[in-house]
Formats: sequence, C-alpha cells, structure tokens
Amino acid sequence: MKFGLWATILALLVAGTSCGQKQKQATTMTNKPVKEGLTVATFGNGCFWCTEAVFQNLEGVELVESGYSGGHVKNPTYKEVCTGQTGHAEVIHVHYDPAKISYDELLEVFWKTHDPTTLNRQGADEGTQYRSAIFYHNDEQKQLAEKYKQALDKSGAFTAPIVTEIVPFEVFYKAEDYHQNYYNLNGSAPYCSFVIQPKVEKFKKVFKDKLKKS
Repeated sequence: MKFGLWATILALLVAGTSCGQKQKQATTMTNKPVKEGLTVATFGNGCFWCTEAVFQNLEGVELVESGYSGGHVKNPTYKEVCTGQTGHAEVIHVHYDPAKISYDELLEVFWKTHDPTTLNRQGADEGTQYRSAIFYHNDEQKQLAEKYKQALDKSGAFTAPIVTEIVPFEVFYKAEDYHQNYYNLNGSAPYCSFVIQPKVEKFKKVFKDKLKKS
C-alpha cells in the first residue's frame, strides 16, 4: 500500500469532521466504557490476539478486550465462533480517552495494521470470523468510518477495493479469559514469536509518535 497517502487522507478527514483451541464459554457482555470519560470503539481485523497487542500500545487507550460481535448466537464459545456458523467476528473492544486519541487516529491504525481488501481472511486465518469490520457505536463513528473508507478507495492506497463492512454495533461478548492480554502473557509461545511480535514491531515503527510513554 502507498503509506505516503495516509497523512493527507487523515488530515482531510479531521478537517471535515490462528488462535488457541480451548473451549470455555465467553464470559460477559461489556458494552459500556469501563470508566467515565472513556469512549468505546469496536473493530474486527483478524485474529484478536494480534490486534489486541497492537492497540494496547496506543497512548490514550486504557483497555482492549478481545471478544465476539456481529453474530446471532448468544454468549458463544471460541470453538463455536471458529466454525463460522455463529456469524460472529473476532473483535477488539477498545476503551479510549478521546482527549488523548481520536477515533480518526484509531481508524488509521485499524486500516494500516491489517489487509482490508481480503474477504473473510487475514493471512493464514480464513473464515467469516476473521472478516474486516467496523462496528460503529454512534452516527459520528459511522460517518467517519465511511468517509475514511471512501477516501482510501479513491486514493489508491490499496491495490484492491476495501471490503471492510461498516455496521451498527449491537452486542460484544467478551472472550474467554485465556484470550485476554494474550501476547503480553504468552510472549514466548511460537505463535507470538513468529506472528504477533513482527506485527507489533512494525506497528511501533510506523506509529512511534502515538505510542504510550514508557
């Protein structure tokens, strides 16, 4: 993709404004911000182990939860979601401080850290549960997401059309406990070392000005 176009696109928008196999049941629905003053964004952009690890590093993001959205089965298990029959996507529920990071900036990270042109697939992960999706929580999020998507398509930032679905948020089912904070707790696992770590390192180089201060 042509990364030189991203800064221009974001400026225009602002101006116009394979995972584990355990089978425990998803635990809770957490649909509101965990703390007053925070806002929630919900994204589906591939395996939530990878996407959680990326968004956790952003300044202004206070909590990232891995879970399931967009399906028709209540309180699904990971095993059920992996069948592709529940309609759910693997998603991250991002609790962030809009005074420190904007929804536009979250969208920039969303589109830059996965391939939004591959239908129901991210790398070796294939299935509707890995689809690219934005679950908007209000009209403002919807308008910003649609505007950004249109701008990217027109700019030629990607060599193929964006297939990201932009749909209203309904419910978020928090995934099983062993999925939460996965990379930080299992950094030495082969999947983390060979798949997640390179993505996180690349992300940190591209977004070094947006990282949390250590």
